Amino acid sequence: MAAKKKVKPYDTDGLPSGLLAEPAVSYNYRPAYANDINLLMRSKQGLNAKAALDFISLSGFTQDEFQETFKTTVKTIQNHVTRELTLDSVLSEKLLKSFELFDKGVEIFGTADNFHRWLNKPAFGLGYQVPITLMDTITGIKLIMEELLRIEFGALA
Repeated sequence: MAAKKKVKPYDTDGLPSGLLAEPAVSYNYRPAYANDINLLMRSKQGLNAKAALDFISLSGFTQDEFQETFKTTVKTIQNHVTRELTLDSVLSEKLLKSFELFDKGVEIFGTADNFHRWLNKPAFGLGYQVPITLMDTITGIKLIMEELLRIEFGALA
């Protein structure tokens, strides 16, 4: 009997070996945000509701954090999953942008847990606002991404 190939629980292609100390969940949303056209088209199609549960697993968000950020309840998402429904375009876009943000955050901070902790502390480059409180809008996610890029390249001043 042939051994099954072990599936990586997190896509680490292009990252240094061992960077992700705590893999969270397998997901395949990366190509959907590879460029703005893919993001737009995938958002308009609507993500499977399970994507929201994948995000909670990946990010370490509490149910309250998820509900505040995405303006929906976990119970609603679970009902959508049970009924095999897709999410609307607005929620799908926000989830895809959030997956992208977490990819960058994990790349910079090493783990989703470390990034989650950073999201919950005031950030100098964001006017000392707590980044997670900005994630309820696409503009807020964009501002957090810009701050991550400044951190990545050491442009903190």
